[in-house]
Amino acid sequence: LLGNGGDVMSRYKGIRFFAYFLEILVLFMVQETPGLMPSVYGVRPTLLIPAALSIAFFESELAGMAFGVLCGLFLDFGMGSAFGFHALFLGILCWLLGCLAAELIRTNLLTAILAGILGIFLMLSIQWFFCYVLYGYEYQGYAYVRHYLPRMAYSLAFMPLTYYFNRALALFIRERE
Repeated sequence: LLGNGGDVMSRYKGIRFFAYFLEILVLFMVQETPGLMPSVYGVRPTLLIPAALSIAFFESELAGMAFGVLCGLFLDFGMGSAFGFHALFLGILCWLLGCLAAELIRTNLLTAILAGILGIFLMLSIQWFFCYVLYGYEYQGYAYVRHYLPRMAYSLAFMPLTYYFNRALALFIRERE
């Protein structure tokens, strides 16, 4: 129909990547719409970090990094931080996770949760360091304990959901390749 098998594979890969993009867009809108997600201890989750990390499990290192950068750019836009800040760090995290998933670790829920703990902790701790510590705010510890730690836990709660959603998406579309 399309000539050779490579065209079919690239078409399904394009469909899968478009589905990831739609997922990221929907999660960004859910994350940024006030009142849509209930706040816990006064914080809302950062849904794009678990989404980017779970996509990195099922795609190549380069594709995982690209989706990490895309999620990071959305985070930069939504959080009002320096443009490229989250994109840089989340892109690096997703590239590393893609390398590990391809060569070293098994892709399952346990490793996804462990990667989520590490990735979310690193991303939000780096954000706290750059936004509070380097700016010299007086109550840095209070901000970390009362705002960042609950946000980390709340964001981590969505890691199994994004993992299983992206796993199903990758396996469903990949079966047709």
